[in-house]
Amino acid sequence: MVTQPRLIAMTEAERTIALAGAPEEVARLLLEAAEAGHDEAQLLVGQIHLDGQGVPRNAGEALRWFGLAAKSGNAMAMNMVGRCCEHGWGTIVDKKLAGQWYASAADRGLDWGMYNLATLYTLGEGVNEDRTEALRLFEQAAALGHAKSINMIGSFYEDGWVVERNLATAALHYQKAAELGDFRGQFNHARMLVAAADMEGARYWFTRMTQTATPAFREKATAWMAEHAPAT
Repeated sequence: MVTQPRLIAMTEAERTIALAGAPEEVARLLLEAAEAGHDEAQLLVGQIHLDGQGVPRNAGEALRWFGLAAKSGNAMAMNMVGRCCEHGWGTIVDKKLAGQWYASAADRGLDWGMYNLATLYTLGEGVNEDRTEALRLFEQAAALGHAKSINMIGSFYEDGWVVERNLATAALHYQKAAELGDFRGQFNHARMLVAAADMEGARYWFTRMTQTATPAFREKATAWMAEHAPAT
């Protein structure tokens, strides 16, 4: 008789509690399920190896687990293999291969795959620059509620990339991305509010942005706000 991995045998409520436990115990539960061939567990085991949560940080091992889950058809795992290829996590940097993995994830309806592939098309990295295709992919992901893609559409309209420049349309996209929690969208929304002389609103969204932004982005945003919307 084959015994189910403990995590798989749990009820949904039990699983939620277990996955909120100590990182080392969570890692043991996930690894047991991953070794039994469960692709979602394999994806999560890849992530904890990438982050060093409950196990030593090991990008090569992360990539191995992402690859196993991807072979099972897991779209997020395909996206994560792409991320590893794009950034050189556990492998050499290969943005062309990253684009192929992102395309596989996007073809399966994954918003993150669409977003990451669109970003490559925008920059012309690993693929020929094609901002028309990039915008199509961003719009496809935005229709699924992907906040970062909505923010990027705002950038296309602000800069007039393959569309007629339209600051009002850009502002609407930035506002929506901000409300959905994207820190870049929150900063861009704050910028637009500064331009509209709404300093109170701008400072509110700037403060929201600082709560989740990366340190490097927060530093640049803080310098911009200090110059354009000094505290009174």
